[in-house]
Amino acid sequence: MPKWTMPATEALKADGLRLEDLDTSGTPGFSGDKKSGQQLLIERAAVLSGLQERLYANGRTGDHRSVLLVLQGMDTAGKGGIVRHVIGSVDPQGVDHAAFGVPTPEEQQHHYLWRIRNALPRGGQLGVFDRSHYEDVLVVRVHNLVPQSEWEPRYDEINAFEQELAEQGTTLVKVAMFVSLDEQKQRLRERLERPDKYWKFNPSDIDERAYWPAYHEAYQAMLDRTSTEHAPWYVLPTDKKWFSRLAVTELLIDALQKLKLEWPPADFDVAEQLRRLDKA
Repeated sequence: MPKWTMPATEALKADGLRLEDLDTSGTPGFSGDKKSGQQLLIERAAVLSGLQERLYANGRTGDHRSVLLVLQGMDTAGKGGIVRHVIGSVDPQGVDHAAFGVPTPEEQQHHYLWRIRNALPRGGQLGVFDRSHYEDVLVVRVHNLVPQSEWEPRYDEINAFEQELAEQGTTLVKVAMFVSLDEQKQRLRERLERPDKYWKFNPSDIDERAYWPAYHEAYQAMLDRTSTEHAPWYVLPTDKKWFSRLAVTELLIDALQKLKLEWPPADFDVAEQLRRLDKA
């Protein structure tokens, strides 16, 4: 039976990885094919849903802990698919989702972490960031939007910020998603050939392909300098969408299981309420 030959947290960890060696069509740690992976995803999605419900239930009774999934990747890497197919399998009441694009005029008047802090998940919530504070050491760096003297200190600043989040009870699951140039071209072509995909296309997506080497350099620096014990990076090859979704599901299951959540006890007399119900 196809299975994980090692935990996804081990197979995908960024420590020591060179992006130039990454096989974006690979399925590190998983021995199965697409059919078996999709079947396993159905089973594991049910496990994830149960764990997320327990997190949400505890949040309703005052537990301040949360989980934050950070999805960072180039255009067409599959961030939206993760949100739809993985996060879509859990109770939406327990999800705090935020997508970060070009900063608004209001956001530009504040420190770059201001908009991030405003979108952090509440206690008991599974937070999802589609792009994140890492845009400020990726796009900003690649396009020289601010001088190096400004973006260079952000690595340490981000580490301190994430340490603060961890100490406050937020478990970070940071996923760096990588698609090949060829696969990206195919996905962009699909968006241009299907009217129902036009809304997902931006002409700048083609322009960004010219910056691919610079982005890889920026991503490598991000992984090297901000993968920490309290907030490690996981590197996800995404040419195979089914594998991406299965892998992120496993990473979230691992994070939630480590919280050792129990169902919150009743804050009322159950027997008394049953007697009242019988008489109602």
